Amino acid sequence: MTAAKYDVLGIGNAIFDVLVQTDEGFLSRHGMTKGGMSLIDEPRAAAIYRDMGSATEMSGGSAANTIVGIASLGARAAYVGKVKDDQIGRLYAHDIRAAGIAFETRPAASGPATGCSYILVTPDGERTMNTYLGAAQDLTPDDIDAEQIAASAIVYLEGYLWDPKSAKEAFVKAATIAHGAGRQVALTLSDSFCVDRYRGEFLELMRNKTVDLVFANESELHSLYQTSDFDTALKQLRSDIGLGVVTRSEKGCVVASKDGVTAVPAFPIAKLVDTTGAGDLFAAGFLFGLAREVGHENSGRLGALAAAEVIQHIGARPQVSLKELARQNGLPV
Repeated sequence: MTAAKYDVLGIGNAIFDVLVQTDEGFLSRHGMTKGGMSLIDEPRAAAIYRDMGSATEMSGGSAANTIVGIASLGARAAYVGKVKDDQIGRLYAHDIRAAGIAFETRPAASGPATGCSYILVTPDGERTMNTYLGAAQDLTPDDIDAEQIAASAIVYLEGYLWDPKSAKEAFVKAATIAHGAGRQVALTLSDSFCVDRYRGEFLELMRNKTVDLVFANESELHSLYQTSDFDTALKQLRSDIGLGVVTRSEKGCVVASKDGVTAVPAFPIAKLVDTTGAGDLFAAGFLFGLAREVGHENSGRLGALAAAEVIQHIGARPQVSLKELARQNGLPV
């Protein structure tokens, strides 16, 4: 097998984030389910934006956040996601390239605008997302560069991408190419509502070995196996996938493989500000550790550290060098 050009390549919905700190009343006035992600159309996006007040705006998207985190740890990273050739799309492309990431997906010349997610953060730090996919849903198999996929040690796929049919086909094409080149494929389940929609299909991806590694949080795991018992769900996960990583908020995470289960504690924080990106950055740390072959426990600790950094400020991307932070905390980078 040839040496990899990239440690991790992410494929996801290229989404621009619009974040605002608000109260529970705003959520109920707009009929939002706290803590979840809803897909919305352009008129609803405009209505929410009108009512939001002063916001923080930045490039986002789940897999893109993960890839930015991986680059911040010092790995070689690439990203595949669709934007439109509009003002926000150009800003998005600039941001991801400025983070040192290879981003070569051709922007759409026509069709819907670059996607946006309107993220409401309540005083408890919980985030509620309303996502207009826009151009992101027009990712197709033609946007998958076989050479780039084959040159990536790990291909990381975003569960949110399973909504549009053409993106789903792109996802499977990338996994097939990766496995053909002897590479690993990872999937994040993204959201329990996402799991509710595609439970059977996600389980099939795991059981037929389209994916080798799955990331889930507790609610996604319970949704996947339709049980409220954590140990039952974890046992099932271990039988369905070679490697499963379950994040448990302040309880840390568990790394489950055929060989056993490793529990890794959460990293201490001074104050929880915004949970947006917590799972994305955890995945960044874990995938970095996996690419560097530092073992499941150290990978879990790197994930916990990256997640702890991002939840202590507004926004889903790190504000300091994660590589430096890991060094300061005695973690392998």
